[in-house]
Amino acid sequence: MRARAPITAILATAASATTAFAANGAQVDEPGILVWAFMGFAAVIVAGQMVPAALLVFGALKALLGKPEEAKMKA
Repeated sequence: MRARAPITAILATAASATTAFAANGAQVDEPGILVWAFMGFAAVIVAGQMVPAALLVFGALKALLGKPEEAKMKA
């Protein structure tokens, strides 16, 4: 009898499950100026972070693929 209890509980839960009713996504209003300003600000931050990252990658590639420089000694 005890072995049937978990199986019965699982079957009862699964049988009573229904589909969820979600919104259809039809939105009447468009985003306001504050939303566009925030997205523009975020884009400026991302672009600002890409410049140093690109310089770092190009510098690393130059160091890996370039000719090794010889040390010069000052007299």
